[in-house]
Amino acid sequence: MGASVGKGVSILDSLPPNQSLHVVMLGLDSAGKTTALYRLKFDQYLNTVPTIGFNCEKIKGTTGKAKGTSFMIWDVGGQDKLRPLWRSYTRCTDGIVFVLDSVDVERMEEARMELLRTARCPENSGVPILVLANKQDLPGAKTPQDIEKQLALKDLGSTHLWYVQPACAIIGEGLDQALEVLHDMIIKRRRIIKQSKRKR
Repeated sequence: MGASVGKGVSILDSLPPNQSLHVVMLGLDSAGKTTALYRLKFDQYLNTVPTIGFNCEKIKGTTGKAKGTSFMIWDVGGQDKLRPLWRSYTRCTDGIVFVLDSVDVERMEEARMELLRTARCPENSGVPILVLANKQDLPGAKTPQDIEKQLALKDLGSTHLWYVQPACAIIGEGLDQALEVLHDMIIKRRRIIKQSKRKR
């Protein structure tokens, strides 16, 4: 019944031209959020300092269905005292990227608590969550399967679409794929919302 924009592609699978997706990048301090942001923006490694406040960059997707899509990414500081501010950045966001240090086993529980607290905020209900399992190049890095268990992502139930993407922000490995997966989850969520509105 729906109109289509090409062979086998539903109009719901594409975004209006020039639309920018609002994405918030969260995670504990030193997880590699700013390194990932600037690797995506400039395609090179930039030495960064701890973020006090936030960084914001517009980034274009380069692969898959995300190609050409603009992502307005807000990278918010992850120190203890800054985490209460996360809520003001996640309001009305299209997607959440939670950056995790895959080697920092001692803080995995802290990361789990912060991620679940963010996901369970009423205003974040249903917002897709992409866990960026960073520092996969280091010895002892946990696999995406281990991270899924340790962060208790299954506890999110069916209220959120989520995915764990292994990555190394320093060399950029996994970052383009992360944007592609996030884009697909955002489109899927919009489709679900549209269908549920039709049924009412």
